[in-house]
This record gives sequence, C-alpha cells and structure tokens, in this order.
Amino acid sequence: MLSLRCRTAAFPGRRAGRSVGRVRIMISADMEGVTGVTCPADVRPGTEQWQRFRRLFTGDVNACVAGLAAGGAEDVLVNEAHNDNRNLVLEELDARARMLTGYHKPLSMMQGIDSDVDGVVFLGYHTGAGEDGVLAHTYLENSITGVFLDGVRASEGRLNAALAAEYGVPVILVTGDDLTCVDAADYAPDARRVAVKECVSRYAAICATPQRTAAQIKEAAEAAMDLAGPLEPDRRPHRIEVEFDAAHLAAACAVVPTVERVDVLRVGFDAPTMTDAMKCFKIVTYVANNAREEIYG
Repeated sequence: MLSLRCRTAAFPGRRAGRSVGRVRIMISADMEGVTGVTCPADVRPGTEQWQRFRRLFTGDVNACVAGLAAGGAEDVLVNEAHNDNRNLVLEELDARARMLTGYHKPLSMMQGIDSDVDGVVFLGYHTGAGEDGVLAHTYLENSITGVFLDGVRASEGRLNAALAAEYGVPVILVTGDDLTCVDAADYAPDARRVAVKECVSRYAAICATPQRTAAQIKEAAEAAMDLAGPLEPDRRPHRIEVEFDAAHLAAACAVVPTVERVDVLRVGFDAPTMTDAMKCFKIVTYVANNAREEIYG
C-alpha cells in the first residue's frame, strides 16, 4: 500500500535551536524515485519519456519546496543530482527555490551540504545496488553489485546521510518507492518518508497520481521542518567497499591510490572522513565506468 510514514521524535544529539539567520534547506533531487518513473527510458536524457518525466520530476520538487516554505524555510537550494544534472525544468521551478545544476561538483549529489544548511531532503531516491527496488543501483546503473559502508550494504541515501551527518545536517524527508522508505527508516529513522509508488519489480511499480503525491510530499515537507536544525557533527573515519560484476573492473579501480583489491570482484579503501570517502568513491565509479566495454561490460 502506498503510504506516508512519519515520526516526530527529536533527533538525538541535536544542538539547541536553529541556525542564526535564515532557515536554509537543501534538496538533493534524484530522478529514479520520482512519481511515475519505472523504466530506464523515463530517466534517460533525450528520450521522449524523459521529456515527459522531467516535468513530473519538477512537480515533485515544487511540491516539496511549497511544503518547506509553508513550514518556515526561507531559502531552498535544489541540487539536481540525476545523470548529467540537467533534468529539472528551471522555468517551471517554484520561484522560492534556487537550483544547482550541471556536473563536476566536488560533493556530487550532496554539493551544498557544507553551506550551513539546517536540513536536507532526499527527493526521488531509490534503493541500492544488489537490492530490490525500482531502478535500484548505486551511482552506476549497472556493473556495481554492492556498495558497503563500514560493513553495511549502502544505498546512495545511506552514503549521503553519512556525509550529511559529518556536517551536522539532519535528513528531514525522503521520497521514493516503498522500499526506499524502508531503507531510509534504517539510516534516517526520524526523517519523514513518502512512498510515491509501490515496487513490483526493478522495472514496474504501482504508481499514485501526481496530484496525490504532490499533496503527500507537500504535507510531509511542511511537517519535516520541525526536524530542521543543526546536529553535532559526526566526523570520523570510514571504510567503503565496492563489489563489481566483472573482475577487470575491480582490477582497474585498484590502481587508484589508497584503493586495494580485496577480492576478485571487490575493492575497498579507508578514509579519514566521509567527505574524503565520497570523493574517493566518486573516482572509483568514474574509473569503473570508463573501464567497461560496450558488449562484455
């Protein structure tokens, strides 16, 4: 069943009060977990389906911005975080938001998390590589069969939540399919969650209409503002391991300094902070993506 899940418990470790000045929220906006999206053509730039769903993507973002503003947000930065980061329709974006678009962002999906924001929304997120879920993957659409953060299988949401924690920023809302909400309940248990569709398979889902999901997202975003406010930064070392579907990808990535091949299909590396870990992970995925051959992978 499609559902709106929420909790109102306070975040442990929260510092008293919000940041001085304007209340600022960041939206990390991905596309696979958006209303109605179920197959690769829906999110592949340039296709007819993508032209349609980029407007539904913008609609989900606008509903979120409206809710955040109603809850007291005075500045909303939308970091477009799908593919080439040129999917949202700027001219249709809620005027209360600012949009970060384009690629070569040092913190990728989380660029802007280091700019004194009071909370972050993961909008249109999905489950990770090796998991059930609509269009499930972690950074690369295929080739990666699992990513593990400190020994725990990690979706993009879990990785990004750990990065947000390093800057003392709470995850206040997550939207995606129902299994994405289950995943988020583990890495961000206090965050509001909106399931915009129910996973049937990797390429099929039972979808609610945009009118319905917009209302749910807006309501949840407004309520989520109660969770906004700085946390004590969680800055510590982390280990990431990446498992591939082919041995040559692991071999290619092992040439990156600090990255070691720990098994035939797996590499791993340690980093002093989550920021460093994510930058290294970004390099690993870039190398792996460019080491693939068209037919044999």
